[in-house]
Amino acid sequence: MNNNQRSHRLNHAIFILVTILYWCSLYVYVPILSPYLEHLGASYTMMGVVLGSYGLMQIILRLPLGIASDRLKRRKPYVVLGMLTVTLSCLCFAMGEQLGWALAGRIMAGISASTWVAFTVMYASLYRKEEATRAMGMISLLTAAGQLIGMSVSGLLVETGGWAATFWAGTIIGLVGFALAFALKEPKGEMHRAPMRYEDLFAVMKDRLLLKVSTLSILAHGVLFITMFGFTPSYALSMGADQFDLTLLVLAFMIPHALTAYYSGRLLAPRFGAWPVVMTGFVVSAICSAGTTLVPGFGLLVATQAINGCVQGLHLPLLLALSIEHIPDEKRATAMGFYQAVYAIGMFAGPFLAGGLNEWGGLKSGFYLAGALGLTAAVLTRVWFMAKSKRSAVRHVREESM
Repeated sequence: MNNNQRSHRLNHAIFILVTILYWCSLYVYVPILSPYLEHLGASYTMMGVVLGSYGLMQIILRLPLGIASDRLKRRKPYVVLGMLTVTLSCLCFAMGEQLGWALAGRIMAGISASTWVAFTVMYASLYRKEEATRAMGMISLLTAAGQLIGMSVSGLLVETGGWAATFWAGTIIGLVGFALAFALKEPKGEMHRAPMRYEDLFAVMKDRLLLKVSTLSILAHGVLFITMFGFTPSYALSMGADQFDLTLLVLAFMIPHALTAYYSGRLLAPRFGAWPVVMTGFVVSAICSAGTTLVPGFGLLVATQAINGCVQGLHLPLLLALSIEHIPDEKRATAMGFYQAVYAIGMFAGPFLAGGLNEWGGLKSGFYLAGALGLTAAVLTRVWFMAKSKRSAVRHVREESM
């Protein structure tokens, strides 16, 4: 093994570690966020504002940061920025038990999440062009691993060291990742894809299929950020769960979510068709989300969240693939940037609207909203994609019989 190979492997290993630390720090306090805001005395409306600010920042910044990174043709500064802002996010929460700090922390988290596109492009550059699919599969696995580690220890940290322990742990994790990010080396050579460009933005915005898939993704992320990434932990505590139980709840959701996300495109979609799998995910997710309000105990709540995590893992990765598969190669990066910025609307609007509903009708109201969003997405999937394919099949049979 020569020096270049050693350097490449070391750079690859550092990037893997930085990525895991990034997602771990970003998600370490997510399971306890809504209970923490309740602890601070926040109204449900204010909780919706804080939770939704994460998505709002991504709506504003994701596409501009992606385009700026492509124009600069450098990823490392944005990776460093992502690690810095995720560290500041946790630090804001750790500064004191005040709603202002909580809002600032969540805004910082949204800014950090907006830099993620630079991570993905930099990681893809570590592979050969023909290995792009392998690279994206690997970085998806690293994302899930970091999220799972962070969310799994969240409740335990609160149980052993109080609220601040979780935020300080996230700060330390972020600082380690921030320091390691400076050791990364910018990969040499051009990108393996066309860059994002403002000139292509208006063209992709007119693409009807992309707009339809983006609408479904808004609804899907609205459900996700109302439930497990929103108010489900608070609902669990209202049923008598403790912080350790939150860890169990997170594992019950995230493990099936990661498994089905991995297999949906590899096994289920080729066998049953992508759109039937997507619609099944929406229907069952709607039932589980609305049905959360009917379960009599924590054990059944865990069961519903395991099913919910499983079915939400069905449609999210498929929508990502379906959004750009028909887009010309030279416009795919811009289309993906647009898609990611648009689905952040669900991250913002979902918890924001649910917070307002919860303020008016109690904590259960938000779960009814999540169920309604899932059902709406299922109906739209049926009307836009499945009914159309059936009509085409009938027309084809008639033409052959004539």
